[in-house]
Amino acid sequence: MLAACAEAAREDLPAQTPSERPALSYGGIETRLLDGDLVQFKVAMAGAALPEDVSRYAECAAAQYSLIRGYGFARHLRTNVEIKGGQWRGDAVYTISAALPRGLKTIDAEIVVQNCIEDKIPMV
Repeated sequence: MLAACAEAAREDLPAQTPSERPALSYGGIETRLLDGDLVQFKVAMAGAALPEDVSRYAECAAAQYSLIRGYGFARHLRTNVEIKGGQWRGDAVYTISAALPRGLKTIDAEIVVQNCIEDKIPMV
């Protein structure tokens, strides 16, 4: 579903080089513990030119949250991205764990947090 949203969103946007992209404005993160190690992150942004910007913001939130809770890893389960009236919204779900979880979409929280700091992406 995310891929379909990403493709549809790209078709509506003019091609842009990185220097032409609008400035990203981070609108906040809402974190909700769903069950034990299952966590939902709702993020909002303005000026994001691609759905990947919203997904990356949620990933940064998940990585920082994992570290705050004393875990070192997270596994991405899903991210839904939409845009309404120029406001981008993301709804992502991750599992957090102390050991590297099974699956293809795992993240090392310390590495992701460091990258987010370098890229000036706010976190939880």
